[in-house]
Amino acid sequence: MGHLTGKTAIITGAGFAALSDGRCGSIGYGIATAYAKEGANLVITGRNVAKLEKAKEELERLYGIKVLAIAADISAGSDNEATANMVVAKTVEAFGRIDVLINNAQASASGVTIENHTTEQFDLAMYSGLYATFYYMKACYPYLKETKGTVINFASGAGLFGNYGQCSYAAAKEGIRGLSRVAATEWAKDGINTNVICPLAWTAQLENFEKAYPEAFKANVKMPPAGHFGDAELEIGRVCVQLAHPDFNYLNGETLTLEGGMGLRP
Repeated sequence: MGHLTGKTAIITGAGFAALSDGRCGSIGYGIATAYAKEGANLVITGRNVAKLEKAKEELERLYGIKVLAIAADISAGSDNEATANMVVAKTVEAFGRIDVLINNAQASASGVTIENHTTEQFDLAMYSGLYATFYYMKACYPYLKETKGTVINFASGAGLFGNYGQCSYAAAKEGIRGLSRVAATEWAKDGINTNVICPLAWTAQLENFEKAYPEAFKANVKMPPAGHFGDAELEIGRVCVQLAHPDFNYLNGETLTLEGGMGLRP
């Protein structure tokens, strides 16, 4: 039995992605794989139905768990609270409980300076990241209170360090950090563990960028101090497993920066 057997986790932005060497190629899928290995029942969401179905097929086949794949897109002009409530209702219907909420999904227009950013581009980041995190947290709260569960939100060094050309992404991620700190304060009495991870992972998207535009990659993507990028499953996914384990509740309310996948820094 794994550490998370019998528990249910919602992971947003967890469609299938693989690197050329077969390792997990996105943070969301890496987390889902780490959780599957620990026996958790999973609810994975995203915009790409084909990637969600592929993830469901692989995770169930390899690890013998149950996976509920739900197409869900939180975006400007939609009834986003209803979307989050729908995901939560289907989760409870299928598994009867929610133990972990992982808000990983995020879209943005990178490389666009502030003066050139459009309202639509700013909305893309805010709705897919900050608003999605808010609505899922709000919808999951009653169930997390019952299980004394865990919220794991994802922020970024883009907000911490002010990365060039990432104004909307950085703003959304800093909003998520602030929201998480308030949740840690308000929900601590309910036994809900709330944390933020700021990761830097090697993903299929980065791999493809390096292959297609090697010079642009070299100019814009800097190697972390640890000398390698984080592994989406073995490092970032495993951190998420640890944060969902009761022994790690002392971390409630901290912001964790995963530098090159080498560890945690409060």
